[in-house]
This record gives sequence, structure tokens and C-alpha cells, in this order.
Amino acid sequence: MGQFDLKGRKALVTGGARGIGASIAQALTEAGAAVMIGDVLADVGRATAQRLSSGGAKAGFVPLDVTDDAAWAAAVETTLKELGGLDIVVNNAGIEITSLVVDVQAEDLRRMLDVNVAGTLLGMKHAFRAMRPGGAAGAGGAVVNIASVAATIAFPAIAGYSATKSAVDRATRVAAMESGKLGYGVRVNCIYPGLVPTDMGMKLANDIVAAGLAPSVEAAVGDVIGQTPLGRLGEVGDMADVVVFLCSDAARFITGAGIAVDGGMGM
Repeated sequence: MGQFDLKGRKALVTGGARGIGASIAQALTEAGAAVMIGDVLADVGRATAQRLSSGGAKAGFVPLDVTDDAAWAAAVETTLKELGGLDIVVNNAGIEITSLVVDVQAEDLRRMLDVNVAGTLLGMKHAFRAMRPGGAAGAGGAVVNIASVAATIAFPAIAGYSATKSAVDRATRVAAMESGKLGYGVRVNCIYPGLVPTDMGMKLANDIVAAGLAPSVEAAVGDVIGQTPLGRLGEVGDMADVVVFLCSDAARFITGAGIAVDGGMGM
């Protein structure tokens, strides 16, 4: 494993109950980290943590609504208590509500802003407070935020989602600058996943059809593949492996970066 070895490190992964988040949690444990899954899906989250634990990893679950400042404080406290530290925070939790601009609803925009933007910023806030010198963990670490290829391309029917993921990208860079200038010792980066056929990804494909932008789900997916130089959809493991890299010593001189994991779709 070499520089990708995360033995002894403790991680908190939001939205880790299923999909990309669950794959990230698994990849981190495979690299040697202990992982706490934070999610609003309590039953699914506990089951995912149990599956990781049954495979020999140290993993746990904590209920976490990322829009709630107090819930963040409690989740970090639980992670510190149960895992014995905090070195990695992955802000993966997010939602996507599809809408043409002509049909956009203010409440949908506010919900995406709350989860995707405020949730990520609160995650960085509590990561910094725990990891910086004098914090409860106090040894620095790494934060990885999950943005989206939607932050880099003009894809129809996701204007609101694209705006929130563009905000995640900008916030990542500001946070990285603050951490460096203030001596926190925390690297902050983000990735831009392409379309992955998770529940969220396939819901988007169905929504594209409902919006009249494709005749079928197969055609909607085919359009995405056609825009992707590597000629396929992403897989959850594609995303997880890059997160492990960014959390590892192999990325020790990388901060404030956004890495496209999209098969070239956003180039």
C-alpha cells in the first residue's frame, strides 16, 4: 500500500450509508482507516457499518443531518470518542432535484443549497475545529468534498444542482487557503464525479426523460456515455479510489484542488 496506507487514521464520511459514500467508506477501511458513517438513513447506515465491521474493519454509524450545526458537533464528538481521533472528513452527502429553469421551485433550490452547500461548509467548519492545533484531535488531516461534473459543464435540467456543486468547488478552495494561512495543517480538496448509476444517478436519468430531454432512460444514459471520452459511466469505486489518494500521504502537497473523475466528460 505504501503511501496510500491509511492505517491509524480515523475518518468521518457523510452520506456514507449507500452509493458513492458507502464505497468511499469501504475504500478507506481497505486502506486501513477506521471509519464513522454519518447519515440520515439510520437503518441503512448501521447496516453498512455492520457490513464493514464484519469484514474486519473498525466502522461505526452516527446519525447526521449535515444541515444541522449541532448534529455536526455531536457527530464529531462521537467519532472522536468511538474511533479515538479524527484525521479525515469526506463531505459526500448531497441531493439533486431536477428541474428545467422555467419550472424551478424556490423551495427545491433552498433545500439543495442547505444540504449541498451549507452541509459541506459546516463539515469543513467542524473538521477544522477538531483537527487544527489545539483541537480535540489536533494533528491536522484531510478534507475531501464531493462536487460534481455538473460544476464544470452545462447539462440541462440541473441548473440549481450545478450551482450548488460549483459553490462546493469554490468553498473548497477558500477553505484550503484559510487552512494553509492559519496553520491548521488540514488539506482540503474536492472531486468532480461523472454520472454514476447509483439511485441518485438513475433518478436523474428518469427525470431527464420526464422533462422531455430524452425519449428513454437508455437514450439519456447513452447521451452521457456519448459525451464521455472513456466511453462508459463512472463506477463508485472510481470515485472512492481518488478519495483515498487525496486522503493519503501521496497527496501531501495537494490542497485547494479539484480532480475530475468523469472519464473526460468535463474537459
